[in-house]
Amino acid sequence: METVLPFEKIKREVFVRKQAETSPKFGKLPEQRTTKEHIHLGIVNIDKPAGPTSHQVSGYVRQILHLNKAGHSGTLDPNVTGVLPVALGDATKVVQALLPAGKEYVCIMHLHGDYAEEKIREVCKSFIGKIKQLPPLKSAVKREWRFRKIYYLEVLEIDGRDVLFKVGCQAGTYIRKLCTDIGKALGSNAHMQELRRTKAGVFNESTLCTMQDLADAFWYYKHENNDSLIRKYIQPMENAVAHLAKVWVFDTTVDTLCHGASLKVRGISKVESDIQVDDFVAIMSLKNELVAFGKAQMISKDMQHKENGIAVNIERVFMNPGIYPRIEK
Repeated sequence: METVLPFEKIKREVFVRKQAETSPKFGKLPEQRTTKEHIHLGIVNIDKPAGPTSHQVSGYVRQILHLNKAGHSGTLDPNVTGVLPVALGDATKVVQALLPAGKEYVCIMHLHGDYAEEKIREVCKSFIGKIKQLPPLKSAVKREWRFRKIYYLEVLEIDGRDVLFKVGCQAGTYIRKLCTDIGKALGSNAHMQELRRTKAGVFNESTLCTMQDLADAFWYYKHENNDSLIRKYIQPMENAVAHLAKVWVFDTTVDTLCHGASLKVRGISKVESDIQVDDFVAIMSLKNELVAFGKAQMISKDMQHKENGIAVNIERVFMNPGIYPRIEK
């Protein structure tokens, strides 16, 4: 069974609409930001422990780094552990781009009856695809039936009534409810015994950082003038949109977008393949800085070849106005 999220399967090409150079006078490559800028335009992949709420973890991160704001992407219940991306400072808006991204979990499900392993695997497999869920009584959303996609569900081990499985799913899927529904499909019931998130969009366990790791890294940065760890644990906010298709714009287009204008095709330098109408796309400067994201109004080919028209309706701007000029001198 292929256990990858949908965006991980896509291999995109870059098409050049009009070749252009970027001026060194404006903007900055993400890796060339000062450490202070790196923190304030960063995102840290926290290994959430069991106990605190996701909101509390964001608060702890904010205190550790002495920031005014920090925001997490994709709430985890207090007893759930694992991948919790926390955006920092001016990057907090980027969590919106991560919220709809696919998630992966490893779960221990306890069955309320005894079943043959073959039967358990067969029923679990039947949940791959589109499922209908009613959110649990205690949930942050309105309790009404809704459809969600299960991209893969792999049973890793069965020990009596305990089933260890890995599941990749659409954002907003309740694994607790999935366990209950699997139990009912078997003929009795089941409950979620333990849960760990292993992927949230592009963030996975390979870049995890504990809150203690982060505190130690910040101490070395502040007291020993050593920023190697803080730059390792905090990633550029651009990493959070790695799952989105990208459109690169000219230097002279950037500031217009920062003031809320839609992106017209004549402002595009390069575009990635396989963009469909209404897809979320990331708009990048030619220095690979995240400028904004929005909904595509035309496919990649039209963005590359059309002379006029709106290519992307902007939904969220990340870059502040004034970093790039309206007309480059």
